[in-house]
Amino acid sequence: MNKTACYKVGYIAKVHGLKGEVTAVITESIDPGALKSFFIEVNSNLVPYFIETLSDRGDKTFVKLEEIDSVEKADALKGCSIYLPKDKRPKLNRGEFYDDEITGFQVISESNEPLGTVNEVVPSGPNRLLSLIYLGKEVLIPTNGPFIKSINKTKKKIVVQLPDGFLDI
Repeated sequence: MNKTACYKVGYIAKVHGLKGEVTAVITESIDPGALKSFFIEVNSNLVPYFIETLSDRGDKTFVKLEEIDSVEKADALKGCSIYLPKDKRPKLNRGEFYDDEITGFQVISESNEPLGTVNEVVPSGPNRLLSLIYLGKEVLIPTNGPFIKSINKTKKKIVVQLPDGFLDI
């Protein structure tokens, strides 16, 4: 599976037990009970693994994978990222977006002035910031509050309303 067709949902934190079970930390909103398989990044490659059992307990998820039947095999997966295909992620409400989905979108002001292209979405505590280069310097625009006026996924454009002097900081 191509990594660009997937999104990261968590990682393998540690070995759990003696029969190859692992503790996973799931960082995205998914229904772990509906999972039958996922991809684990091993040596920069996404490798499919089928789930034998999965139990979700608060912030930890215990997973037993097919063909992982020893502490040594499970330990080899420790620290590896877990991915799912993008087409499996939940549909979002209008105006909501996944961080990787808007990378490369053109950001324009309400007066139709091009401001730059989204390089990445930077997490900042409970908030997220759009990172773009404007006149040779990085600008971070909060995704919350009144800043984002519209997102057009088809045209790959984000319209923002920024306070006077925001881009001069």
